[in-house]
This record gives sequence, structure tokens and C-alpha cells, in this order.
Amino acid sequence: MQEKLIILKKLQDIDQGLNDVRRQLSVLESEAEELTAERGRVEGMATTLGEELAGLETQLSELDCSLSIEQDNVGKAEGRLPAIKTQKEYVAVLKEIDTAKKVNKEIQDKIKNKNEEIAAIAAEKAEKDAELAEVSARTAERAALIQAQIDEIKANTSARETERKELFAQIPPQLGKRYQVLIERRNGVAVVIAHKGACTGCNMLLPPQLFNNLYTTREILSCPLCSRLLYVGEG
Repeated sequence: MQEKLIILKKLQDIDQGLNDVRRQLSVLESEAEELTAERGRVEGMATTLGEELAGLETQLSELDCSLSIEQDNVGKAEGRLPAIKTQKEYVAVLKEIDTAKKVNKEIQDKIKNKNEEIAAIAAEKAEKDAELAEVSARTAERAALIQAQIDEIKANTSARETERKELFAQIPPQLGKRYQVLIERRNGVAVVIAHKGACTGCNMLLPPQLFNNLYTTREILSCPLCSRLLYVGEG
């Protein structure tokens, strides 16, 4: 086999290995993104529940303040009763007290409902916080393993890319361009064996003279159909 073909075969082996590595990296990076998305989804729900809980607690605080004011109004109105001198004024104050007490009751009912709502949201948030803690621990552990694999792969890839660059410099530029085009267009296979008179890249039977020339020529010959670079196989 010609020296240039030997180099091309080595290049192809490296390129195919690098393609496999890139696919592995893509799978790992996709998994890492999914882990991040999973944690983000649970964290988002926990945050939303926290904001909802904070809003309900603000509403409860406002209701408590309103109740305190209304209770104070009732107390002040009841305190005025002993000093009232006319029946008309007495009836008016009693009506004022009755109205205030009804308002108090409405506020108390709202407070009760709000407390029940807060308890339900707080329980839901506690569950979501526990889920977030579990998801965070699990995803962090897996993400660390993935990152270690990615770092190792990238380190190995760097060495292979350096080797590829050195080999590529050993072939003529025009041949390098042909090889690169074939690698990109022929699914990573640019150099194939010619076996039993056929191109093993596309299975085309080669013209007999072309096949015979593979044994004698110093040129690098191509398959007439798929254009892949050919070398001679045994048998």
C-alpha cells in the first residue's frame, strides 16, 4: 500500500474515532442539559409556591390589621353607650356596634379561610422543597460524573486532534482536500478496500483495468461511482 494511502487510512481511523467521541459528548451534554432542566422545573414550582405563600401571608396580615381596627371601633362604640342621653342616639350607636360586629365576623371568616389556604400551600411547598432537595442531590451527583467523563473525553480528543493535524500535514494539500470532501459527504468513509473486483464503499464492480491498476500504479485511484479512494484487499 502506498505511503499516502497508509496515512489516509490512519487519518480515517482517527476521524471515525473523533466522530464517535463527538456523538458521546453530544449524548452526555444532552443528559446534563436534561438534568439542569429537571432541577430548574422543580425549583421553579417551589419558587412559585413560595411567592404564592408570601402573597397569602401578606393578605392575612392585612386582614389581621383590619380586624384589629374593627374590634377597636366596637370597643370605642360600646364605651360611648353609658354617656348617651337620648334614645335615638342610643339606637344609632347600637346599630353602629352591630354593623361593626358583622364586619368583624366577616373578617374573621376570611382570616379562617386564609389560614386554611396558607396551610395547604405551605404543605405543598414543603413537599416541593423536599423533592427539590432530592432532585438537587441526585442531579448534582450525576452531573459531576458526566462532567468527569466529558473532561476525560475532551483530553483524549485533544491528543487525537493533534495526531490528526500532524498526519494531515504529511499529505499533499490537494489530496487533503479530496479526502476532507469525501469524509464529509460519504458518512465519514473516504478510503475503502477494493475486494474481489468491487468497491466495498458502494459495492460497485470496478472496471477490470481499474482494479488491476490498483496493484501497479503509484497514483491514488477512486471508485467511478462513489469517488472513494481505493486500496487493494486480499483475495
